[in-house]
Amino acid sequence: MAFVQPAAIDGGLDPRVHLSEKEQVAIIGPPLEDASPDGTVPNFETYLYYAQIQREQERNDSRPAHEVEERHWAGLFSRAIKPPPSDKASIASATDEKREPSEENAVYISKQEKRNASGALRTATWSSVFYLITTDILGPYSAPWAFAQVGYGPGVACFFVFGVMAAYGGFLLWWMFLHLDSERYPLRTFGDLAHRIFGKYARLVCNILQSLQLIFNVGLIILGNGQGLSQMAKFKLCFVVCNVVWTLAGMIFGQIRTLQKFGWIANLSIWMNIIVLIMTMGAVPHMAPNYTATVANYVAGAVEPPVQTLAIFQQAFQTQLTGIMQIVFSYGGAMIFIEFMAEMRRPWDFWKAMTVGQGFIFVVYMFFGLFVYSYQGQYTVNPANQGISAYGLQTATNAVSLTAGLIAAALYGNIGVKVIYNNIGVALFKAPPLTVPRGKMIFAISVVVYWSIAFVIGSAVPQFSNISALIAAVCIFQFSYTFPPLLMLGFTMQYDAVKGDEQFDPNNPDAACRVDSWRQLSRWRRALSSPTSLRFWFKMWNFLLTLACFACAGLSSYSAIEAIQLGFQTGSASTSFSCQSPVDKSG
Repeated sequence: MAFVQPAAIDGGLDPRVHLSEKEQVAIIGPPLEDASPDGTVPNFETYLYYAQIQREQERNDSRPAHEVEERHWAGLFSRAIKPPPSDKASIASATDEKREPSEENAVYISKQEKRNASGALRTATWSSVFYLITTDILGPYSAPWAFAQVGYGPGVACFFVFGVMAAYGGFLLWWMFLHLDSERYPLRTFGDLAHRIFGKYARLVCNILQSLQLIFNVGLIILGNGQGLSQMAKFKLCFVVCNVVWTLAGMIFGQIRTLQKFGWIANLSIWMNIIVLIMTMGAVPHMAPNYTATVANYVAGAVEPPVQTLAIFQQAFQTQLTGIMQIVFSYGGAMIFIEFMAEMRRPWDFWKAMTVGQGFIFVVYMFFGLFVYSYQGQYTVNPANQGISAYGLQTATNAVSLTAGLIAAALYGNIGVKVIYNNIGVALFKAPPLTVPRGKMIFAISVVVYWSIAFVIGSAVPQFSNISALIAAVCIFQFSYTFPPLLMLGFTMQYDAVKGDEQFDPNNPDAACRVDSWRQLSRWRRALSSPTSLRFWFKMWNFLLTLACFACAGLSSYSAIEAIQLGFQTGSASTSFSCQSPVDKSG
């Protein structure tokens, strides 16, 4: 099988596996996930074969765009979290209480809802995916604090480098998706992609990291909302009680099993965040920073210390790494890129959405970070809106951001519970599906346990910046920077090894078409390519990049952990489960 180049996708299938349109339809059949009709796991060649057919069908799809989506932005707002017509029947039948559900239906629902939570909308064209990318990726609130830790020069450089490398990783994911996804064997999650290249343990690693990222995100939102509520109460309410308030609220909202019921309010949270950004930029030029949140033992009315901004802020390297990890949050959406592509009518166009989306994030997030840092300097607070000193405006931004944060936390918690439930409870322990009474009861209990764990995370380590840096280093960094080149290395090696095999027979995919195995040196030689070829150096580049990313992630994780320990040792951070708010340094 020849390597599928763009021209091959646009112009037709590989001649060695070309079939007529009638034969293609007859062979493709219904989606089979990762199982063949006889129950066996498909081999690498099978995924490639059906992906070629799928791309050909998409190329021949001449339906106008208006048949797939409403392109007006008002349509995007009003159709939040509503599935396309083609999916409504499937979801409705799967969630019908009168119908006897099955494990298969339960797992399918979870995948559908997971994609809904990722971008709050099912779309078909690249313009809508651009909207999803720019609204789903979190990070602007932390950008000003990142500049405060490294200065103008390193901050801009890191924003640019991380943006370029995030785009590179996104391109790799897009390219592998085109070669491995089909209607018969659809790719729906990052774990699915890892499974097809490196096996079931790779999927397990992705699922574990995804679960960690989601539960830590919920814990981080509880912590940030607790800080905001303590500011609104003028620190007269015990901080840990503030966290309890949001935990209880999350447990209640988290009982909503079907994410479609969040409807337009989930998309409204996006606009709430935009309002907070605008209000913050409108406030910081006209008032002093919030010294109460940053200066130890600061007394209201005392002489205000001067604000300083630096081109390069020279301080401990591990502290700078903690700041730089805030930038990773800005480009932390690669974990759900596969879900976005799975919803596209023509996945080939994903590169347009990602390029424009990453460029938009680079400009807007960096501008916000530079703007706030320029006025607040070393007294910048993370999250940024809590650095507003005027109580009235500070309370207004907190009220809006806390509401948006609760909605986001409810979505993350809902998906986090379902990821764990389906991948552990259903798959390993044969737990009942979520659509039966016993499954609903287990889900309700799981939500309470999940939010309780998130509460412990946020209250035991009340250090917003350090916790977010740890999440970025351990989880987000892997999906955006480490895993894409690693997966591409495995993909290209397997694809090049296939070139020397016999012709693939779709009617007998498990036949011995391979001329050798991975235990033989000849297959490794083909997989690595000739040292004089560009493909060899492309593989070496991805290999070295993977090692560099692992090293950076490891060092950043160590730095975040050290920063957490240092915060407790020096007393610069609030103690675990304390009544003292992290943004109240006056006492």
